Amino acid sequence: MAQGIETILREACQEAVQTLYGQALDSNLLQVSPTSKEHDGDYTLVVFPLLKVSRKSPEATAQDIGGYLQEHLELVTGYNVIKGFLNLKIADSFWLHFLEEEGKNPQYGRGEKKDIKIALEYCGPNTNKPLHLGHIRNMLLGYSLSNILEFDGNEVIKVNIYNDRGIAICKSMVAWQQTGNGETPHSSGMKGDHLVGKYYVEFDKIYKKQIAELVAQGQSQEEAEKKAPIMQEAQEMLRKWEAGDTETLQLWQQMNDWVYMGFFETYEKLGVNFDYNYYESKTYLLGRDMVLEGLEKGVYFKKEDGSIWVDLTDKGLDQKVLLRSDGTSVYLTQDLGTAQLRYDDFHMDRSVYVVANEQDYHFKVLKLTLEKLGKVYADGIYHLSYGMVELPHGRMKSREGTVVDADDLIEEVIQTAENETRKLGKIDGFDLDSAKELFRIIGLGAIKFFMLRVDPKKKMLFNPEESVDLHGQTAPFVQYTHARIKSMLAKATGAFAVDETYTLNADEKSVLLNLYQYPNIVHDAAQEMNPSLIAMYAYNLAKEYNKFYQEHPVLKADTEAAMQFRLSLSAFVANVIQSSMRLLGIQVPDRM
Repeated sequence: MAQGIETILREACQEAVQTLYGQALDSNLLQVSPTSKEHDGDYTLVVFPLLKVSRKSPEATAQDIGGYLQEHLELVTGYNVIKGFLNLKIADSFWLHFLEEEGKNPQYGRGEKKDIKIALEYCGPNTNKPLHLGHIRNMLLGYSLSNILEFDGNEVIKVNIYNDRGIAICKSMVAWQQTGNGETPHSSGMKGDHLVGKYYVEFDKIYKKQIAELVAQGQSQEEAEKKAPIMQEAQEMLRKWEAGDTETLQLWQQMNDWVYMGFFETYEKLGVNFDYNYYESKTYLLGRDMVLEGLEKGVYFKKEDGSIWVDLTDKGLDQKVLLRSDGTSVYLTQDLGTAQLRYDDFHMDRSVYVVANEQDYHFKVLKLTLEKLGKVYADGIYHLSYGMVELPHGRMKSREGTVVDADDLIEEVIQTAENETRKLGKIDGFDLDSAKELFRIIGLGAIKFFMLRVDPKKKMLFNPEESVDLHGQTAPFVQYTHARIKSMLAKATGAFAVDETYTLNADEKSVLLNLYQYPNIVHDAAQEMNPSLIAMYAYNLAKEYNKFYQEHPVLKADTEAAMQFRLSLSAFVANVIQSSMRLLGIQVPDRM
């Protein structure tokens, strides 16, 4: 039913065109959508595409079709014409039946089950440093998108890839060996990922100092960067790792385990999770085998130095190295192996990668490289390319230790939520534990909504203070609307039902029209892979409800029928707010 009205109107308009003008018309060519706020009506038909058939002016054509619909379709009770737009009024009985049928449905908005399996990769951290602000946007996008795709009827497998090998990992290991004095997360009281990240920063400090010393001795900058002792030690450690040196592997495993424990703690704080984990250390060899397979098939080629390349100039790109001359792999090699392993595991129809737009070129190359190898799953690869996120004071640099740490940011937003809530005096009647949980829900909701309300493709600026504004386009505004409704419903006595003879006012109908759009919004968000559609829908629904609530009393309504209807409407709004916010990974409290 939720998507039926537009189809009903298009088919009725098709019938009108056939009857009035004697010509058949594909109903899909007819544009029907909700009427804009500044005009009177519920749904609008754009008549301009019909002028060739009607051979009349836009206004006359709209009058013809409006009159026909009002006479022949019980659903339409009135219409008005503004230039080439026919605004139709829908019968109150339709909206009342809709409320009665869907208002108490906890699964309202869920799409029909589809035979589509989607592997959705997000997060993808390196194991040499903590998660940061960029990872937060990535994880929130990925987790929310998994909820939306699943709610729309798809089977979704949430996967993570850990970049757990390579020179960056060895840098932290070497710095820990040289300066760590056996420090552990337990002995230091630090989260494991923070501890390892500390030594990644330490490596850079030592490295820069050694470069400066070598340059002072007369070496060029480039030569000094290569010959700095600590860099040579890191490269030697990488060679030992790839050769399977036991001592090196033990240290690598120990430090990675520290990082994983820290990551899992952050995932739990943020409320995200994964169904399956992949590790670069376990996929790069498979990727190397695939490159050799491509060389054997003649779809890749070898240069004089022994390196192996793929030529993508026929696709408008360039040549890309797949294996270096010394046989070591590049990032693309690992991604080839991971893609194959993932397909072997799940045989998914689509493989979605949530990765920042800095990697746009990389994913074009990955898809085309797999296509050249004849992999059937290459066509299903989709890169959800999102814009970078910044704080008011600018971008971040991991190796310089200026990263905005994910854990710190989460705690800051929760603290900001507490400060603002206390300032507004909104915690009367809360005990200490309940208040602490409320601050957590508001703080996490604030950061998630603020991140997700922006189209993923756009770069964004995150402002912690702005995110907790109770009156802006924020989670607290939506959460407070839900809590207000729940508080009101708790005061109502007995069950409430809808009187099908009730006459709707404009504000009531507007709220119902918003509710009616929810399944379409979910489907559009899934199709476009854009959680911001859900976020802005939740905000606009809360805003529309508050407008209604300010103008029309509920518990003190003039009539019993009005009170019963408005309670039913309010309960439906609370249900859809909770559902839409859940798709964003946001909790809504029953009281604030």
